Amino acid sequence: MKKIIFTEKAPAPIGPYNQAVLSGNTLYASGQIAINPASGELVTDNINDETKQVMENIAAILEAANMTFENVVKATIFIMDMNNFGAINTIYGSYFNEKTAPARETVQVACLPKNVNVEISIIAVQ
Repeated sequence: MKKIIFTEKAPAPIGPYNQAVLSGNTLYASGQIAINPASGELVTDNINDETKQVMENIAAILEAANMTFENVVKATIFIMDMNNFGAINTIYGSYFNEKTAPARETVQVACLPKNVNVEISIIAVQ
């Protein structure tokens, strides 16, 4: 069985998908971009603020599923420009305990939804 996870503290889906799906004790969260859920506006002034908004959106989804970043076992980071990796990695890393951080890959892509600079998805386990 699967349970759909939704919170108004994260951006509403903009297509035929859900913010996250809980299957058993595993949470699969859709990729998050830097949409401020309160205003619906993109946060793209700079890569630090953009990445922080992405991580805050993920935090809201984890909270809605009664989890935290400690539950995250896998993350995927999609970025438009590998030159932004350092800044993204610093903000991303501030949300995790380095000793228990999840497995991860980072991939440069040609284009992301709404032409954002970063999108991050996660898998978490209770």
